Amino acid sequence: MTRWVALLPAEGAEAYNKVRGLPGVSDGSAAPDLPGSFGGRGATWDVTADRSPVALAAGLGLPEPLDTVALAPVRGRVVPLCGPRVKRTLFLAVRAGTPAGLIERLEADLLAMPGHISTIRSWSLSRVDQALTPSRWTHVWEQEYADVEGLTGEYLGHPFHWTCVDRWFDGEIPGAGIVEPQLAHVFRWSREPVLLSH
Repeated sequence: MTRWVALLPAEGAEAYNKVRGLPGVSDGSAAPDLPGSFGGRGATWDVTADRSPVALAAGLGLPEPLDTVALAPVRGRVVPLCGPRVKRTLFLAVRAGTPAGLIERLEADLLAMPGHISTIRSWSLSRVDQALTPSRWTHVWEQEYADVEGLTGEYLGHPFHWTCVDRWFDGEIPGAGIVEPQLAHVFRWSREPVLLSH
């Protein structure tokens, strides 16, 4: 089984929830992105399956997802949270030619965030599996929150975010700005957990 994340048009996104219960699919949910999202296509589809979301959509007679990545987990944690939650996904691309040591430092800073930011519940950092889904994206950083304010408030405004993590995204900082400026920062409601295992 592979975890996949796909970007969809917002209109008709709920139809992709029909994959749940199909043979070879252990979980899947889709919903429109919430206001404040940027760089996506309007909706996000999370799927764990033995075949790609493109094949799943074709089998259901649904339009092909606009952007699909297979995830190769680096590390994550499942934290119990009852009821609906906000699922946030950040797609990012490290600049070509970046030394491995700098990439490892970026990953370490992202992985340190849940220890500083209390509103992060379940979380997962993955590299994009380029063999399964050749992509401009190199990493996917996912979290779940009890509400939107947990993301737009404490997470985005936290000192650890601004002092330790944001530098990797600032091309004007010599030796640190290794992330390409094009990002997809998308978040949506989910009635159930999305990040179930790592």
